[in-house]
Formats: sequence, structure tokens, C-alpha cells
Amino acid sequence: QVQLVESGGGLVEAGGSLTLSCAASGSLHRVYAMGWYRQAPGEQRELVASSRSDGDTTYASSVKGRFTSSRDDATNTIYLQMNRLKPDATAVFSCNADSFPPDCLAYWGQGTKVTVSS
Repeated sequence: QVQLVESGGGLVEAGGSLTLSCAASGSLHRVYAMGWYRQAPGEQRELVASSRSDGDTTYASSVKGRFTSSRDDATNTIYLQMNRLKPDATAVFSCNADSFPPDCLAYWGQGTKVTVSS
């Protein structure tokens, strides 16, 4: 089992910055990739950033150049630094971890809400 706990959400003005954290624990040796997703009101959940165990990181086109994903192996924590936030970033952000094959299990945190005001 893998447990994920997000933190750092809140209210921020448009153009501002916010950093989200996700603390991972449990059977971390099974983790193949970790990333961030967001779900805006009335929208489907979408990928924001994802990093595989080989170090490759991908970003959604809408956040490239403004969001940065990073990790701290010592504390098993990943971060999402969000700069120049736009109102369309208002959403619940969730941390995700995927396990290696053959199980290919997806683990999710409870999410942290980000509200960007105009």
C-alpha cells in the first residue's frame, strides 16, 4: 500500500504563486511514477505533471513554463511549484502514484483545493 497526503492549497490572487506538497509513505519501492492532477468544477480530472522513476517529467501544455514539479527523496515528498497562477487553475489538486507492472495500481491522495481569485 502507498499513502499520499497533500497539503499547501488555499486562496491566492491571480498572478501569484503557491507550492503544493505530497508526502508519500508505505510500499514506496512499488512506485513507478508520481504526479499531480487537478479537477476544476464541472471538469474532468486532468494531468498537471508526472515524473517517472527514470527521472523524466512531463507537464500539461497549459502549465509549461509556470509550474515545476520536484522531489525530495530524503523525505519521500514531491512538490508542485505554481507560478503566475490563472483563475482557470482553480481546482482540487491530487497527488498520484502508480505502481510497477504487473499490478499497475493507482494511488491517490485526498486532494488539496486551490482557489485563484480574479
